[in-house]
Amino acid sequence: MKLKCPICKEPTDSETTEEFPFCSKRCREHDLGNWATGKYKVSAPIMDESELEELMADEPTKSKAAEDEDE
Repeated sequence: MKLKCPICKEPTDSETTEEFPFCSKRCREHDLGNWATGKYKVSAPIMDESELEELMADEPTKSKAAEDEDE
């Protein structure tokens, strides 16, 4: 797969570049530094907190149902 490095925009290839999707170790470490310093952030949660609460509430029921099937 051929893409441009997200840091310096140089072409990079998944078949030839060990640091893919980055073009070099320097760009990979620069990206890691951006995450570590808070330059990047996830803008919104992947799922609504109420959905997570529903999943957690359903989990004991699912576990019990799986145990009943095993017996």
